Order: sequence, then structure tokens, then C-alpha cells
Amino acid sequence: MTTDRTFLFLQGPHGPYFRHLGRMLRKTGAAVWRVGFNAGDAAFWRNAPGYLPFTEDLSHWPTALSGILTDKHITDIVIYGDTRPVHAEAVRQAKALGLRVHVFEEGYLRPYWVTYERDGSNGHSRLMDITVQQMQVRLARSGPDVPTPPAQWGDMRQHIFYGAVYHWYVMFRNHRYPAFRTHRATPIRREAALYTKRLLSMPFLAIGRALATRRIKAGGYPYHVALLQLEHDASFQAHSPFEDMAQFISEVITGFAKGAPKHHHIVFKAHPLENGQSPLRKTITDTARAHEVLERVHYLRGGKLAQILGDARSAVTVNSTAGQQALWRGIPLKSFGTAVYNKPEFVSGQPIAAFFATPHRPDLDAYRKYRAFLLETSQLPGGFYSTSGRKQLLRHVVDKMLAPAGPYEAVNPANNAGPAPIRVVK
Repeated sequence: MTTDRTFLFLQGPHGPYFRHLGRMLRKTGAAVWRVGFNAGDAAFWRNAPGYLPFTEDLSHWPTALSGILTDKHITDIVIYGDTRPVHAEAVRQAKALGLRVHVFEEGYLRPYWVTYERDGSNGHSRLMDITVQQMQVRLARSGPDVPTPPAQWGDMRQHIFYGAVYHWYVMFRNHRYPAFRTHRATPIRREAALYTKRLLSMPFLAIGRALATRRIKAGGYPYHVALLQLEHDASFQAHSPFEDMAQFISEVITGFAKGAPKHHHIVFKAHPLENGQSPLRKTITDTARAHEVLERVHYLRGGKLAQILGDARSAVTVNSTAGQQALWRGIPLKSFGTAVYNKPEFVSGQPIAAFFATPHRPDLDAYRKYRAFLLETSQLPGGFYSTSGRKQLLRHVVDKMLAPAGPYEAVNPANNAGPAPIRVVK
């Protein structure tokens, strides 16, 4: 297969994935360019052709991007997430010019899959407008052979390692990019220090987490699980009703205190990449004490969700993809934000206190159809960070990118006019 397409890569996941993807696209005959915004971007593109450093203030980005799209005859833009300012502007210009936008995200069915979509992801995904009934019709036509999870690879350490390396380059090798400012609220030096601390402390955290998990499982009490997220994550910033995680914690504990039976407990499960920049434990403790439920509230930092989810009575989240692990097990789920799985067939619409009192169970048949649909369309086996995960992903993704239609377009052709306006993460 050869192609006359020209791909423009913007910012990707930490690590070499975008460089490897660009190399494979060049083998198809496509031209590939990469805009780098800092030394971390440059380091992970490392000696690959087509690198374009953007060294100006972000206010110049719309003009610079317009010039690149014209001068390089760009037909396709490749991004990781769609809400950071440079990506939101790229989606806007691409839509006006009729260019294809390829959006990568962490898997909606992680950890064994990566999400690949066109034009938008999460709350901007075309998946938001497709009903379970439409999914069922598509599945009936295609008779899918739903894949099973691939051989397990662990990439959490690689994820943290690449994050630390990326931020090291931005801290100490960024002289070529004096105007660079991170799209996140946390200063780059602080974020680099947190990544490094997290990497070094992983063995000690694992011991403490194992002991805490054992205490919870041995407690003999019914419990609910609250799935915490990273405050800087795009799904939380752009698609959440809360300003920060403290507001979510307050909402959940208030509802738990009012609605849950007095012998029930609740476990707040931190995101595996939680780096300690937010005082989650203190916030949970103070809020639980104020509502006189401190002895029934627990905090678990990181680790595998499956270890505690199997015995949970319910789960509550903003819009974490981990919510789908609860649905897969038939556990009642309450979601506050905009999530791709927020379908009335299997996500509870109850007020939070009523949910903790008598949570409505999901329609498992509907959820399985939804899951099968995702696996047939936008979920690709593999991962960004481990070597085995990248190899598995690259076996599938290039053909998807070269296809004329996106993963969902055959399901809902009326929605092909383009994505909803992108809300930018400040």
C-alpha cells in the first residue's frame, strides 16, 4: 500500500510511540512532520526526520499552524487528547479545512487497549451520540468476533519512567524553547519532582497498599468504592462538573453519610499515577470527620482496582474509564461527569444519597453490547509505553489511520459533519 497523505504530529504520550508510528507511516509512502513544543518532545522524536520546533509564545501558534498546514500540504493531524490549547486549535483549523484528525487516548477499556478515534475523544467523541440500540444494529450486521484481552504486559513503570525523563528534558534542556508553558496548572519543576519521587517510592507504596488492601478485604463489612482521578487529566478538567477533586470527595462523602446504611463503608481508590500533589488523604479524612463517618471511610493509594472491586456494593466516579471495570462486573455505577459510557441503560441516574441507599444495577446485556461495539471499532490492543504494547498496537493502528472512514462513521453517518466545539483545558 502506498499513499500520498501528509501527516502532522503534535504532542503525544510520553515515550517513543509517536516516533515509531511516524516511521511506519513513512513506510506506506506518506510524508510525516512533527511539531515539537519543548525539549521533551524533541528527545522522544530523536533523530527522526521532519521535526519542526515551535519556539514562540503560544499566542503565535494559530498563525504558525496555519502556515505549516499550507506549506507542508498537510492532509492529516495526529494528536494525543484534544483539549490542550495547541490541540484544540489544530482541531478547529482542521475542521475548517476538511482535514482528518486522528485522536489517541488511553483505552476506554484499559489497561489492554488504546483508544483511536477521529475528530475528538472523551466528551467530544462521536461515541457520545450513538445509542446502544444503534450499536446493537451494527453488531447484528457485522457479527463481530469480540477479541479477548491480549497477553498482559505491565507498562505502569514505563509510563512513570517516560514521564520523569520527559520532564527532566523540559527542566534542564529547554533553552531552545524559552516561551514554552505547560498546559497544566502544576509548574514543570514540581511535576518532574513528583514523577521522580513516585518512581523511586513505588516499592514502598506497594507494601503499604498491600497492607491497606488486606485490612479492607478482611474487615467483613459491605463497602462502596469511589474512583478518584487526576485533577490535571483532560477528562476531569474538560468534562467534569467539579473544579477539583476536593469537591467530588465532599459530594460523595455527604451522600454516603446521608444515604448509606450505617454498617456500610466506603473506599476512596486513588489513580495509579497519583503523585501526591493534591492532599487527598487529608481532604478525605477532614471531610469524613466533619460528617461523623471517619471510622467508615478508607483511602487506598494506587494499585490494581480489581483487588477491591469484586466485593464492592457500588462504585462512584466523575467519569473515570475505570468505571467500566465496575460495569463489566455488574456493579452499580454512579457517574457525575460526561463519560463515553454514560448510557441510561447501565449508569445510574439516582441522586447520590439514594444511590448509596439502594443502588440500581446496570443492564448487563446492554453493557456487553456496548463493550463489544467498542472492541470492534475504537479500541485497539496494545499500549503506548511498554515495548510489547507498542508492537501490538502498531500492528493494527496504521491501517485504521489510512482507512477513509473513522471507526464509528458506518454506525451514525448523520454525525459525520464534524465534532462538537472543543472545550480547552486551561
